[in-house]
Amino acid sequence: MSENAGAKSGPEPGERVAIGITFGNSNSSIAYTVDDKAEVIANEDGDRQIPTVLSYVDGDEYYGGQAKAFLVRNPDNTIANFRDFLGQEFKSIDPTHSHASAHPQDASGSVAFSVKDKNDEDASSVPVSEASTRYLRRLVGSATDYLGKKVTSAVITVPTNFSEAQREALIKAANEADLEVLQLVSDPVAAVLAYDARPEATVEDKVIVVADLGGTRSDVAVVASRGGMYTILATAHDYEFAGVHLDQALMDHFAKEFQKKHSIDPRSNARSLAKLRLESEATKRALSLGSNAQFSVESLADGFDFSVTINRIRYEMIARKVFEGFNRLIESVIKKAGLDVLDIDEVILSGGTSHTPRIANNLRGIFPESTDILAPATSATAINPSELLARGAALQASLIQEYEAADIEQSTHPAVTTVKHISNAIGVITVGADGEDVFTPIMAAETAAPARRIIRVPAPKEGGDVLIKVVEGGTHIKVTKPEPKADKAEDTDKDEDDSDSDESDDEEEKREKVWKIGSLLAEAAVKGVKAGGKVEVTINVQADLGVTVTGREVGGKGGVRGTIEGL
Repeated sequence: MSENAGAKSGPEPGERVAIGITFGNSNSSIAYTVDDKAEVIANEDGDRQIPTVLSYVDGDEYYGGQAKAFLVRNPDNTIANFRDFLGQEFKSIDPTHSHASAHPQDASGSVAFSVKDKNDEDASSVPVSEASTRYLRRLVGSATDYLGKKVTSAVITVPTNFSEAQREALIKAANEADLEVLQLVSDPVAAVLAYDARPEATVEDKVIVVADLGGTRSDVAVVASRGGMYTILATAHDYEFAGVHLDQALMDHFAKEFQKKHSIDPRSNARSLAKLRLESEATKRALSLGSNAQFSVESLADGFDFSVTINRIRYEMIARKVFEGFNRLIESVIKKAGLDVLDIDEVILSGGTSHTPRIANNLRGIFPESTDILAPATSATAINPSELLARGAALQASLIQEYEAADIEQSTHPAVTTVKHISNAIGVITVGADGEDVFTPIMAAETAAPARRIIRVPAPKEGGDVLIKVVEGGTHIKVTKPEPKADKAEDTDKDEDDSDSDESDDEEEKREKVWKIGSLLAEAAVKGVKAGGKVEVTINVQADLGVTVTGREVGGKGGVRGTIEGL
């Protein structure tokens, strides 16, 4: 669920200019809405995926792609990968990804960076909160320049494992940048919002896996979407399988190739290592778009230039263990939610690393054909993964920017957003073609209360009384093992092509999701239904999980009604 920011007093609702911001640890994006459609904003350099980097040279501040370029020749005065340090004590951070830039330092228990941000010889201690404020100010400035009017407010996305202290620190940093935070929205919810806002999207009950594969971390969530309301069922966070690990696989490969040719390891020199890292990342991006890429660096080490071509197949072999790690992470969070891959209706890939085709293609082999894999490699209508979260944030900003801050706070307070959910599906028993009882779901499990659903059940052809049985239901995975094959007589022709013997002797087992009928909740009869008529069954679940069931003939008068105590 989303959260209110508790932000500073901002402009009047009618005076707001609101945008959506994804403030990432590696890259950030900004977006706005026009005619109810989200558009991602390019900064002054034309970048829509803006590196979360600040750099200082002779008192001048650079940000984004320009700042990232200084990681080669000015790393000590370049601040990168700092978002996750917000609101944390120094003793609790992992500085691994800061080894190639300004190093985080202990400033009375907090995190700071020592950089020469002024035009003098003395270095300044820049707290991570101040670095965040400076960066957000630059993002807002880029959006203001693009829109031609001052941006005043924003909805900002955050990882699901951001602590309360980190959320508060982010809000404070934004406020210091003269930015009103309308709301903090969790990353997976922003991703689902972006897809559900498409004109062709329909509001239906579904279970979604959102895999946000970023530069330094991967975050996966299982989300239940129920009538436009989102409930996060499980999350997982991993720092061992992310974009930097794909970069590292390429770095090691190219370093070994260079070493074979020149007997020099470019990883032994900080400047050479920085060049190697930046070009490996660029090569990875190129391989996401094409089948071949050129790795080329002038004076990689000891004055030697290095240029080599690599194809996508070779890259996928080199980084195979990382790709397998993504698969395991996604499967683990589904299991954590108590679900099976057959329960998943959609998989949404977000984050820059999701552009890599192999990731989506691997997932296609894990999930059934009925599961939509929403990524550029597997869906022609997929939204750009790098822009997905910013688009969702911008759409949310457009929805709430006309409300008073107090109203936003009230509507997103935990007392409102933390609600009860039904644990099992609710439906009716109908008779199948084989005469057996069949469970027909009306309301899916994990639906937030209160909720209302309606279904129409056909009456018998000859009409008459229709018995309604309202029951709880669940699913289980039915596994059908193949029948063992009879032993074949040994082929007497030894010279016959034995290619057929290479085929698997055993067929794969068949797995399918089937409903099972649970507890009977209510039973009622609608009498005298016309031949060929239908009975409309309405189920209302109250906030206390009490249930009201109503049954009536469509087009008829009267009906039956009953109540059930809390589920």
